[in-house]
Amino acid sequence: MKIQSLGHVVIKVRNQQRAEAFYNGLLGIPIAARLPPLSMTFFTLGNHHDFAVAAVGDDALDAPANSPGLLHVAFKIGTRIDELHEAKLQLEAAGLKVQAYDHEVSKSIYFNDPDGNTIELYVDASDVWKQRPEAVAQATPLDL
Repeated sequence: MKIQSLGHVVIKVRNQQRAEAFYNGLLGIPIAARLPPLSMTFFTLGNHHDFAVAAVGDDALDAPANSPGLLHVAFKIGTRIDELHEAKLQLEAAGLKVQAYDHEVSKSIYFNDPDGNTIELYVDASDVWKQRPEAVAQATPLDL
């Protein structure tokens, strides 16, 4: 067996409409389809679906911080640092707490969706990882 590429990611949210307002409304990810019986929304970034949310109910409990599971989802937003800076300003204007990091191979911002799922937006900064694969593990605060 050989995996060719990552197909899609599905995360749990409490409320489908609130998640759509966040991912489609604020982040601008186009909606591909909805599956009402499972309270799911599928989003597309150019493939049939690249990302989806599944609503588990407004009374769903947060997973403990030390439980296994998804740590974050990352979306590439461009190729220039000014695109990342503009995204940071838009997210802060929407009331989100945003943290910025320099990963050497990329520059990133991190924030939480309405359900506490961590989202990363990034721009590629270097292809140094091709010569030094360990470079992907770099993380220093970034003044953005």
